[in-house]
Amino acid sequence: MNIFNLLFTAFIFSFILFHSNALNVTHDSRSIIIDGNHRIILSGSIHYPRSTAQMWPDLIRKAKEGGLDAVETYVFWNAHEPARRQYDFSGNLDLIRFLKTIQDQGLYAILRIGPYTCAEWNYGGFPVWLHNMPGVSLRTKNDVFMNEMKNFTTLIVDMVENEYGNVMEPYGDEGKSYINWCAQMADSLDIGVPWIMCQQAAPPKPMLETCNGWYCDEYKPKDPNTPKLWTENWTGWFKSWGGADPFRTAEDLAYSVARFFQKGGTLQNYYMYHGGTNFGRTSGGPYITTTYDYNAPLDEYGNLNQPKWGHLKQLHDVLHSIEYILTNGEVKNEKLSNLVMATIYQTKEKSSCFLSNTNTKIDANVNFGGINYFVPAWSISILPDCREEAYNTAKVSSQTSLMVKKLNKAEDEPNSLKWMWRPELIESTSVQGRGDVSVNKIVDQKDMANDASDYLWYMTSIDVAKDDPMLNGTVTLRVNDTGHVLHAFFNGEYIGSQWSKYGNNNVTYVFERNIEPSPGKNLISLLSVTVGLKNYGPMFDLVGAGITSPIELVLNKNDVKDLSSNKWIYKVGLNGISNKFFDTDCASKSSSKWVSDPISIDRNFTWYKTTFKAPLGNKPVVVDLLGLGKGMAWVNGHSLGRYWPSYIADKQLCKTETCDYRGRYSDSKCVSKCGEPTQRWYHVPRSFLKDGENTLVLFEEFGGNPSGIQFQTVEIGSVCINTHEGKEVELSCQDRPISKIKFASFGSPQGVCGSFDKSESDSEVDALSILEKECLGKESCSFKITEDKFGRPSCEVKKLAVEAVCEDFTF
Repeated sequence: MNIFNLLFTAFIFSFILFHSNALNVTHDSRSIIIDGNHRIILSGSIHYPRSTAQMWPDLIRKAKEGGLDAVETYVFWNAHEPARRQYDFSGNLDLIRFLKTIQDQGLYAILRIGPYTCAEWNYGGFPVWLHNMPGVSLRTKNDVFMNEMKNFTTLIVDMVENEYGNVMEPYGDEGKSYINWCAQMADSLDIGVPWIMCQQAAPPKPMLETCNGWYCDEYKPKDPNTPKLWTENWTGWFKSWGGADPFRTAEDLAYSVARFFQKGGTLQNYYMYHGGTNFGRTSGGPYITTTYDYNAPLDEYGNLNQPKWGHLKQLHDVLHSIEYILTNGEVKNEKLSNLVMATIYQTKEKSSCFLSNTNTKIDANVNFGGINYFVPAWSISILPDCREEAYNTAKVSSQTSLMVKKLNKAEDEPNSLKWMWRPELIESTSVQGRGDVSVNKIVDQKDMANDASDYLWYMTSIDVAKDDPMLNGTVTLRVNDTGHVLHAFFNGEYIGSQWSKYGNNNVTYVFERNIEPSPGKNLISLLSVTVGLKNYGPMFDLVGAGITSPIELVLNKNDVKDLSSNKWIYKVGLNGISNKFFDTDCASKSSSKWVSDPISIDRNFTWYKTTFKAPLGNKPVVVDLLGLGKGMAWVNGHSLGRYWPSYIADKQLCKTETCDYRGRYSDSKCVSKCGEPTQRWYHVPRSFLKDGENTLVLFEEFGGNPSGIQFQTVEIGSVCINTHEGKEVELSCQDRPISKIKFASFGSPQGVCGSFDKSESDSEVDALSILEKECLGKESCSFKITEDKFGRPSCEVKKLAVEAVCEDFTF
């Protein structure tokens, strides 16, 4: 069948090549063989639901220009089948449109179809209705689960399971049987391409195993006939509420890729190449932020993340130039010193070489083939002809782009937005205790809410006699919670909130507040709020959400009343969300209920609404929500996702030492922005906006002040070069001219982009004047760094540092 020319299918992983003719895809231990051609494959992950259909052509074009052969994506089951047998492939869920967009660029595509995806996606991609089916047990040999899985797999054509090997052991023999069934089921679909299982050691035939991680150079498939496949090279890391900004250097990421191919790699996929945004309620975790930028080569908004994008592009070009030798040549290694190893790939016609220095501190000067080479610590040099160095992972010659956020320049846009507000009506629940379902027990939030909302009310009443001891002493309400956030009311009065702190993987806590019961009926109303359902780990689907037993009234340590078996009334969601206050049509029909003056601030459970004009131009748009607490935001009815700018990143996460690319990366290395809001800016895709008036609606859960909210554009402020003599470099403001050369010096200038300084050994030639003549007024300028051009400095290692400012257009 192979109507989209699949190379592989993902368990697992699938390659889809978009050309008009179907592919003949096989493999050997060294290469992917496509129509008889031995290939290495460079790929990058772009999850289509984390962007918009209007963004796809630009993202995929930039992936191709960046030197990729393929685009990898997930198929999220819960996004496409939110209710059983009700499917959604519209808008940014239009899988076929996404695949055709890849086809238009002539790229391969890697289709990973779960059914489990992880990906920091809500509930790992599983629909919660699946969890709630009678008799079901997920990710093991269970007829109910396997029938549903097979149905969705057949619908998408080629479905597979992902990363099960990491967590299979707790499932025992039933887990092994399930994996064997998956393999047989997938193979029976007869799609004509190989299937793989990610992180599944020795998978059942004919599945191929793969590696995931920051480094996979030491990975060896159990089957010697399986090519070395790396399905997830983590380009950075995801971000959690309360966490710092992750950062993986371009030097280290390039090192991991070069090292992988030095040691016989066949396919490498960047996870992520573009991370994107967790719109709506799609983020998992729990506590995964709305931004899924991932410090990827393309940032959340689709901009080039420089120098990472450019440095990798240069690496890809070099690897492609030696592809035939890598897939057909004989391989030998030669130790050059205690630090440096040479790997030679040789055919009858030609040879190509890698020189690797794996030491984390010491640079190396070595002689190879009669030629001297300088190989910095933790770096790899590639010599396509085994003589001239074409690339070194630590020598970055691509520009660094400093991105800035600029205020909305729409015509007649006021300095501040005009707001209206209305309260969330909670009296029916907090005061009257009215709900939809009553049960004499505490029910898990997943089971009751079925993932229809973040919000679930738990309500019960207690009758207090006139002579009850509770009327004479201190009474404490004690609630055990796994629901991430809890808001509590007693007899209609708000008594407090609590939420789990960053780094608490169990997301559990005990809420305690003193209450004052009255004679007669007393109402306890608890609003439980989830912030993404757990998406990873063995039996993750069974991890509780919401309030758990016991819920207690405590008079003293010897007098504790357990309310867990009381009659509990449940109500899913909030009034404003159920009545679509965020929908522009619905909002206009009830406009009389919105109040414009005065604006209520710092009030929890409050809705805000304003109108604005879209920023001029075509640059990505963000909204700055600093001043708000926690809630959700919509533009013209489109959900931007959860916001929580009041959650400050833990100051202790950031270290004082300078970020050093040398040495193995981890998600705690080189983090930044501790002590700042975890996420302040939220992506507003241009496709959400319209000409004329646009509407922003906020539901503020904690209480905040919307008066400082601003719409801004994200664009390049300045660009920098800081690289060695002999390099051909380019400064580019993309579609805007260079307006100023802020700094330029050749020798051993100090500092980083944005804060360069000259050194005493720098050349006396005025590099700034030279570049002003060559670059001012141009969108880009290219030149070679030589002594003839920039003079002779008095230092041994010669580098040019330049910072150029991009013109700020006024529309």
